[in-house]
Amino acid sequence: MSRKKIEWFPIVNNTLLILLALICIYPFLNILSVSLSDGVPVIRGKVYLWPIDFNIETYKYVLGNTRLGITRGLFNSIFYTVTGTVVAILLTFVTAYALSRKRLKGRYFIMLLFLFSMIFDAGLIPSYIVNNALGLVNSRWIMILPGALSTFLLIIARSFLDTIPSELEESAFIDGANEWQIMTRVYLPLSTPVLATIGVFYAVSIWNSFMTPLIYLQDQALHPLQLILYRLIIKPDGGTSFENLTVNGHQILPDNIEAATIFLAIFPILFVYPFAQKYFTKGMMLGSIKG
Repeated sequence: MSRKKIEWFPIVNNTLLILLALICIYPFLNILSVSLSDGVPVIRGKVYLWPIDFNIETYKYVLGNTRLGITRGLFNSIFYTVTGTVVAILLTFVTAYALSRKRLKGRYFIMLLFLFSMIFDAGLIPSYIVNNALGLVNSRWIMILPGALSTFLLIIARSFLDTIPSELEESAFIDGANEWQIMTRVYLPLSTPVLATIGVFYAVSIWNSFMTPLIYLQDQALHPLQLILYRLIIKPDGGTSFENLTVNGHQILPDNIEAATIFLAIFPILFVYPFAQKYFTKGMMLGSIKG
């Protein structure tokens, strides 16, 4: 009777990956548990993985309190992310398609200009002067237009389009299709993986954007959730500091409010990746092979 040889590598590998996953997941579970727990066990340090005295009064208070501005910030963040991602995907795809056409004269020079802008940044003051001259300061468009085209994601999209056989384009030309029809009816449907990939990058970038609204948005009604989070937790002022509350028999402490606010800032963007995960790996691999 022969003994089966134990494969240690997959055991050690899986164990390390599970431990790493637990280390990454624990902060999220702890924040969620604190936000759903009564304030007394939270202040005593008893809440770790599971809520104690479960309640949702903290979320009702955070979302219903207009002085905190969480609901307004959540709406602004969703608007900036959805609108900015759609605009960025369309602009990136159209530019990548044009640069992937070999008949486009000067496409290498145009690509060099994009690479130049990626390596050499203009800096804060020149950028502010340009954005101010364009009327983007203190406007919602400042969160959408300046970052609507990433050179890195443009390279990925263009490399992906280069992998599509040119015979498809030639066949479409023979059938009488024009340039617009070839792009929208032939290349666009085949580009779903790379569009999903760059969409995830754009969405996460816009959602987590902090410096842009901090510098360019003075009107608090335009602030995204990240900036409100900063004002409430990192730099409480202007009467926005938290107080101890008792709502429907539950204690709501600053720790509960901070945890609920942080979770609201994380929760929506967590749902972006699962919907795009089906195409994400394929888009990244195909888009980076010929980069």
